[in-house]
Amino acid sequence: MANSIVIIEDDEMLAENIREHLDRNQWETHVAHSGEEGLKKVETVHPDMVLTDHRLPGKTGVEVIRGVLAIDPQIKAVMLTGEGGVQVAVDAMKAGACDYLSKPVSLAELKLVLDRALGQSQIEKTLSVLQRRQSRGSLDAMIGESPPMLALKAKAQQVLEAEKRINDNDLPAILITGETGTGKEMLARALHFEGVRSNWPFVEINCASLPPNLLESELFGHERGAFTDAKDRRIGLVEAADGGTLFLDEIGEVDLSLQAKLLKLLEEKTLRRIGSVRERKVNIRIISATNQDLEHMVQEGRFRSDLYFRLRVITLTMPPLRTTGEDVVRIARFYLQSHAKRYGKKGLRFSPEAEEVLLSHRWPGNVRELRNMLEQTVLLAPDEEITAEQLPIHMDRSPFPQEGPNGFESLPSAAPVARPIGKISDVERDMVSKTLEKTDWNISKSAKLLGLSRDMLRYRIEKYGFIRPAE
Repeated sequence: MANSIVIIEDDEMLAENIREHLDRNQWETHVAHSGEEGLKKVETVHPDMVLTDHRLPGKTGVEVIRGVLAIDPQIKAVMLTGEGGVQVAVDAMKAGACDYLSKPVSLAELKLVLDRALGQSQIEKTLSVLQRRQSRGSLDAMIGESPPMLALKAKAQQVLEAEKRINDNDLPAILITGETGTGKEMLARALHFEGVRSNWPFVEINCASLPPNLLESELFGHERGAFTDAKDRRIGLVEAADGGTLFLDEIGEVDLSLQAKLLKLLEEKTLRRIGSVRERKVNIRIISATNQDLEHMVQEGRFRSDLYFRLRVITLTMPPLRTTGEDVVRIARFYLQSHAKRYGKKGLRFSPEAEEVLLSHRWPGNVRELRNMLEQTVLLAPDEEITAEQLPIHMDRSPFPQEGPNGFESLPSAAPVARPIGKISDVERDMVSKTLEKTDWNISKSAKLLGLSRDMLRYRIEKYGFIRPAE
């Protein structure tokens, strides 16, 4: 299907030249010679794009752009400017234009600008769909076309199809493995919300977030008076998930005594609240996740072998980001637009050199590292184009480590780095300064964006002698 555009230009010869050029490039074109006529065409055809001159009979180009976006905010508008071009361009961008062109118009430049704006539109539409899906979870929302990701999604889809044929709805346990930050929770959500229990609760808990005694109470609940602080009866997360899915993240952090109770839950589908003698039946499906080697933990006696085999009826492994090739750029573009929308910045894009840096980085923190790094980058971005130097990872250009004979990764002895841009302390000082300025000295926000604890950030503020400006 051809992309459509409304050309609003009172110079009939110029309008016809542009139209012929775009017709040859497979565009569906519509021409108007005044602002009012142009807006009527926009209402009629709802084009993908509008190209408008500024000086028009009746309405200015800026007024036309406001009118276009009032009709449909998804339409991309580009302004043609002549005299006073700089101020007109500024006014147009404030009104919502995605780009502008100065007269005399170069047809090659016109095509470049329109293609770029169209690509931005397609990214935003994809982003909108993905964000709606990600709020619940779906396999389609898991970005990736690399062989490891396609294989993972294919296996997950096979699991979902097989579950539809299970008569008693007693779904097998699933263990999701993978390095930290690879998106194990997203996969768990997708398996639930695309599965046969999607209309029932999805309840999750990070098993590493609580000490053993509190984790047991959180999972199984307690009766009033069961322990010192148990002033009221409380239903646990297992009961809250009845009918649906219980997602146990970081399952490897559960201590041995609680592992026995989880095994009983898996085998008998029953639980007993702390302080109660009554057994309660529950109908739940358990998905667990870990970044640890549970098999090795079993050998060391730190994880029960019977629980391990019950948890891993089906095993799905999230691939590390460094193994997914061009998916790194696909995911980076998604989060770039997501953060740009959040911070009210339009038209952000990566330079080719920046994308090379993204592809060359090892990503030890995987997708989580990428997402957080890009939030900082977007917040501090001075221009629409994100350059290699603006990426906090731009100095880390070491090649991927090779797997040694013992199965562990071995680092190269002399890893090349990108061209130096100054002392690391100067780079750090500048980054901290800009982040504090952007967040109005909000220590918590700044620390999060910089990937530091608040104490580490305060240390750097003192180290570099930063003084909070008077309000």
